[in-house]
Amino acid sequence: MGVIELAWWQLALAALMVVALAGCTAAMRLGMSRSLLIAAARTVTQLALVGLVLEALFAASTLYWVALMALGMLLIAGREVMARQKRRLIGGWAFGIGTVAMFLSSFTVTVLTLTVIIGPEPWYRPQYAIPLLGMMLGNTMTGVALALDRLTDTAWHQRAVIENRLMLGQRWQEAVGDIRREAMRSGLMPMINAMAAAGVVSLPGMMTGQILAGSPPALAVKYQILVMFTITLGTGFGTLAAVAVGSRRLFDGRERLRLDRLAAPKG
Repeated sequence: MGVIELAWWQLALAALMVVALAGCTAAMRLGMSRSLLIAAARTVTQLALVGLVLEALFAASTLYWVALMALGMLLIAGREVMARQKRRLIGGWAFGIGTVAMFLSSFTVTVLTLTVIIGPEPWYRPQYAIPLLGMMLGNTMTGVALALDRLTDTAWHQRAVIENRLMLGQRWQEAVGDIRREAMRSGLMPMINAMAAAGVVSLPGMMTGQILAGSPPALAVKYQILVMFTITLGTGFGTLAAVAVGSRRLFDGRERLRLDRLAAPKG
C-alpha cells in the first residue's frame, strides 16, 4: 500500500489552523503571533526549496553535488550554533568551534555508518547520505549549542569562584572542571531523554515516516535504532570536543581567566 497523496488544499487547511493559533496568541497578548507566522512561512519556503534541491540531487547522484550539499548544511548548522549562544566567544571562535566539532563528529559517524553498516551502492547515495547527515547535524547542532551556551554563561556568572580557585594554585582544568562537566551534561541530556522515551512516549520521526511510506514496522524499528545510536554518537563526541576547546579558549597561556573573549549578550 502506497503513501496517500496530499493535495495543496489539504496543506492549506493545516496552514489555516496555524493562522488560527496565531490569532489566539495575539488575542491573549502573548507577543508570539508574528514569530509564529514568520516561522510557518519559513517552514513552507525552506522545505519547498529543499524539496526541489533534493529532486535535482537525487537525479544527479554524484559525489560532488552530495559533498556540496553537505558543506552547505554544515555551514548553516555552524551559524545556528553561534546564534543560539547568549555569550559567545568573539573573533569567529563561536562559529569555528561549533562547526569543526560537528564536522569531526557528524561527518565521521555518517561516513562510517554508510560505508560499514548500511552499505548503499554507491556509499554516498543521496537518498541515504543526505537524510542521515541532516538528522546527525540537526541533533549535534542542538547539543553543541546547549553545551557551549551553558559553558560560557556559567563561567561568566561564576567568574569569582574560578579566579579564587586559580589564586589557590589550581590548574585551569580544575578551576573550571565542574562547569565543563555540567556543560557536557547539558549537551548530552536531550539525546539521552530521546532514547529513554523512544517507543514509549513518542514514535521517532524516521520510524514514523517509514511506516507511513509502507515499510514493515520491524524494518522501520531497525533503522530507527541505528539512527538514534549514530545520532547519539555524533552528538556526544561533538559536545565533548566543543566544550573541551571552548573551555580552553576561556584561559590564556598563563592560565588567566579571559572573559573579555566573550561577546556581550544581545538585548
